[in-house]
Amino acid sequence: MTFVLVAVAALVLMEPVTALIHRFVMHGFAMGWHRSHHEPPRHVLEANDLFPVVFAATTIVLLAVGVYVPGAPSLLVPIGIGVTAYGAAYLLVHDVVIHRRLAFLPLPDALLRAWREAHNVHHLFAGAPYGFLAPVVPPALRRRAAERDVDRTRRTVSDVPA
Repeated sequence: MTFVLVAVAALVLMEPVTALIHRFVMHGFAMGWHRSHHEPPRHVLEANDLFPVVFAATTIVLLAVGVYVPGAPSLLVPIGIGVTAYGAAYLLVHDVVIHRRLAFLPLPDALLRAWREAHNVHHLFAGAPYGFLAPVVPPALRRRAAERDVDRTRRTVSDVPA
């Protein structure tokens, strides 16, 4: 039971951790990679796609240490599982739902609009919200975005060279 609780706690705690990473790393010293995500897409893959690779590699190391290193803290595996579950949710929500990187998939817009609108605010103003699965949008920014009536979340690359 502890294993499951730790995995769920890791999954839940990843949202504020990810928001902090997004704010202070991606919009800080690593903006060189992240900038590609705020510009119109030029290729199917962008420099920003290196972040999930780095995060996944880190999580794989965490899991490997938890499984194969004698005397390693036993909580490393459920933490790694929770982080992996968050990564899968992030991939689905951010890349598939919000940015429509698999544009051929039919998605129910009405059910998913809140995520897309919150992330659109981020793309319009390059500021808050920084969270992905439970974004907190400042009301003033929500109003400013509604006034602009522009969607900067679509990243369709069908007309972009591979």
